[in-house]
Amino acid sequence: MAKRDYYEVLGLKRDASDAQIRTAYRKLARKYHPDVNKAAGASDKFKEATEAYEVLGDTTKRTQYDQFGHAGPGMGGFGPGSPGRAGGARAYTWSPSGPQQGAPVDFEEMFGGGGGGRGGFMGMSLDDILGALRGGSGGGRRSGGVGSRPVRGEDIEYHLNINYPQALSGTTTTLRLEKMGSRGGEGSETITVKIPPGVREGSRIRVRGKGGQGPEPGDLYIVTHLAPHSYFRHEGDDLYVDVPIGIAEAALGCQLDVPTLEGLSTVKVPPGTGSSKKLRLRGKGLGGGSGSPRGDLYVVLQVVPPPSLSPRGTELLKEFEKAEKFNPRANVPWK
Repeated sequence: MAKRDYYEVLGLKRDASDAQIRTAYRKLARKYHPDVNKAAGASDKFKEATEAYEVLGDTTKRTQYDQFGHAGPGMGGFGPGSPGRAGGARAYTWSPSGPQQGAPVDFEEMFGGGGGGRGGFMGMSLDDILGALRGGSGGGRRSGGVGSRPVRGEDIEYHLNINYPQALSGTTTTLRLEKMGSRGGEGSETITVKIPPGVREGSRIRVRGKGGQGPEPGDLYIVTHLAPHSYFRHEGDDLYVDVPIGIAEAALGCQLDVPTLEGLSTVKVPPGTGSSKKLRLRGKGLGGGSGSPRGDLYVVLQVVPPPSLSPRGTELLKEFEKAEKFNPRANVPWK
């Protein structure tokens, strides 16, 4: 039977982050590990998830898998016969901050059959696995394994949508963090976090010690995203708003009340203003955090003709056309 796609096994998209990969594997391990699930087929699903995590959790192997699929580099594949280890055993290096940084963990030794452990999968319990993934002591009885030295808990990202006024002035938000127990139990913690003024799309706010559990807890990183606004839009720290004006206002000039994040502001429209003309209000955009200057607000004028004309209005416009003799296409480049 053909192997399933590793991303499908873990229930992830192909652009999943390292943290999302670890979280997905942790959930599957809690669901299918033989310590907690004796149902037929659970062991096979656990092995399948472990194989997927071994590849996708390793930066080099994941890159090779994304390029070659299950064949792997040189058509050697990712199975037990993959090159690079005597006897075909597979080695995987794990740490909570990413692959290739911790002591080597041999998944064939941990999960394979054979001798001297506490039963199947060579005696690595669900506690050991979840402890290792969280940065706990997992596997501490093996010298040179995951638990041979304290491991810092993993850092966690939390993505938060905020609106433009909140991004400009800062806000306070309450987050409910899920805490996973080692044997299927779950708890939660509610924390209050201040979002500082001037955050942007993709800003990261660090909350120390609120990440994955371990001898030294990891950190929580709140990543801010700017929610769409009903009439403002942004490019970097600059804001844009479309404001309609009439034909007479554009031709004669006028004063307009336009919206800003702090309320209405009056701008002067010069005579002869065309559609799409931009008026800049300095320092009325986003940003401004940590003493940096705010962006600007651009009022984009849109000249809008009346949808219908009265007989008198039609007469006046015809008189205007005769009096001014203005040809708006006099200098078009295709002439």
